[in-house]
Amino acid sequence: MKLSDSVYDVLKWICMVCIPAFATAYVALSKVWGWPLAQEISISANIICTLIGALIGISSAQYYKGE
Repeated sequence: MKLSDSVYDVLKWICMVCIPAFATAYVALSKVWGWPLAQEISISANIICTLIGALIGISSAQYYKGE
């Protein structure tokens, strides 16, 4: 599975910036505002980041293998 450069860049940005920032903000604000399921959302965000990171890693490995 080789990803195009633009897809790779977007997935990497989502994995490294967006999801962790969202999860951190939700967990912090849930304590202030009493929002539910903070721990479940944080764990789910980490699982999604791990999945995206694995896909990025597979794509990178195949890219460098092809060179």
